[in-house]
Amino acid sequence: LSSIGSPCSRICCALAGLVACNPGLRLLQGHRVVLRADLVAIRGRVALLSGGGSGHEPAHAGYVGKGMLTGMVAGAVFTSPAVGSILAAIRAVTQAGAAGTLLIVKNYTGDRLNFGLALERARVEGADVRMVVVGDDSAFAAPKKAGRRGLCGTVLVHKVAGALAEAGASLDEIVEKVSAATKAMGTLGLSLSPCSVPGSKPTFHLADDEMELGLGIHGEAGVRRMKVLPADEAVETMLAHMTDPSNASRLPLSPGASVVLVVNNLGGLSCLELGIVAGAAVRRLESRGVRIARALVGSFMTALEMAGVSLTLLLVDEELVGLIDADTTAMAWPNLAPAPATSQREEVPAPKEGQGTTQHETSTGPGTARAQKVLEGVCSTLLAMEDQLNELDRAAGDGDCGHTHARAARAIQEWVRARPPPAAPAQLLSTLADLLLEKMGGSSGVLYGLFLTAAARPLLDGNDLPKWADAMDAGIEAMQRYGGAAPGDRTMLDSLCAAAQALQALRSPGANLLSVLATAVQSAEAAAEATRHMVAGAGRASYISSAQLLQPDPGAVAVAAVLRAVLEGLRS
Repeated sequence: LSSIGSPCSRICCALAGLVACNPGLRLLQGHRVVLRADLVAIRGRVALLSGGGSGHEPAHAGYVGKGMLTGMVAGAVFTSPAVGSILAAIRAVTQAGAAGTLLIVKNYTGDRLNFGLALERARVEGADVRMVVVGDDSAFAAPKKAGRRGLCGTVLVHKVAGALAEAGASLDEIVEKVSAATKAMGTLGLSLSPCSVPGSKPTFHLADDEMELGLGIHGEAGVRRMKVLPADEAVETMLAHMTDPSNASRLPLSPGASVVLVVNNLGGLSCLELGIVAGAAVRRLESRGVRIARALVGSFMTALEMAGVSLTLLLVDEELVGLIDADTTAMAWPNLAPAPATSQREEVPAPKEGQGTTQHETSTGPGTARAQKVLEGVCSTLLAMEDQLNELDRAAGDGDCGHTHARAARAIQEWVRARPPPAAPAQLLSTLADLLLEKMGGSSGVLYGLFLTAAARPLLDGNDLPKWADAMDAGIEAMQRYGGAAPGDRTMLDSLCAAAQALQALRSPGANLLSVLATAVQSAEAAAEATRHMVAGAGRASYISSAQLLQPDPGAVAVAAVLRAVLEGLRS
């Protein structure tokens, strides 16, 4: 893979090849989005969209078709798809006449953030959009702040939702039944090897006689390492872990239960090995008195070349079995029909901009000069801190926090040089949100985009001092809703929430902006420093031992520095 052009071109080539060999699929022009070719057929029915990082093929493009997904959005390998592409997919199905859109999202921070922001923007345009987050991981014995990860069970959710949508069910009904199904499902992985992102080394190593239990689909190490076992013993170990009463993510499985079983190749197993595991799974479940209503064996959600397998169990009744059995044309579901191949598929025209899209107009005056002065100070501060933030991030993440913020600063500088920033605060924040979403990258770009997008709304009705307190509160609420973090989780929210509390003084009659802001900056700086003593509860740092986190959180430090730069800019 690493020899086939850039990461983006690899994904585009893969999607183009898939479409070339399947007449029922189309690419959405200008985006890494695959849609059903017969969009006209979804008029009056609920549209289903899913997606995520590439590297899990055939998920999710393999599940686009009548009776399953209406479309999917692909990101780079193990990277959440772009907000703009998700929004374009929503617009496409909405303009095709869908009776609402359901986003089916695996429970990972990046996916929740990006799909969540696209949902919010689509709602501004008048679209009826809902989101279901799938977390079916049964690996962790203790509850995790981030919740259960989304794994192969997501494919069964695609199938259940697709059958309901094809039968004409309403959006509310689909959300209700799919949400119930996600709570009656568990998945656990077992592997003989890690996987390697093209151009990178494996994330962990196993000896020839070792296997890893409970690992994720992005190369994360599991919850238990053990010696290689025969297939029956390995499967029994997996089932025992999944159903252990002391396991917080367990699946309650009692004699007489009826299940759909998915034996999923994580990427590097042979069909021979997969068949051995499938036979063992059937035998071990039967020995527990469990009825296997349906069994699916194959590659459904992979992790590149990982030599492993996952087992998914869905507790079912007659209705759920009927939905699993319903017809679908999705190529990766085991009922695909042959089709001629051609490279001359006509692309779906790019959707028109939604009527609710904000048009950012420039305006000049004292507000413009003030905004430009403040932005210049913020950019200079972030550029000067690039190395410091990278160093802080090496202990808690991938060491690129400084690079990410510097990239945002350079983008803002270039924008300000090209045109004066809007004087109206709501326009300014919305424009900055768009700029950071496009240029900043990473989860930080989406988090700042969420904050600024939400903060702009209260300022549409005015920009007196209490409105700025409302804006701060709205921005933080949006970040918490989709990011899943809270004060005390050792994130940028610690600085923001401390500042927001101080900014409540803006609601008092006769409040002095600079005085209140100075207090807010001091509170944010103290909160950032305090993160060095916190146990991470969200983000990448939450997977690292607290004993290794001896420095303050880089995101919290960056936020405090931005707030001080704003204060100094206003003072001058």
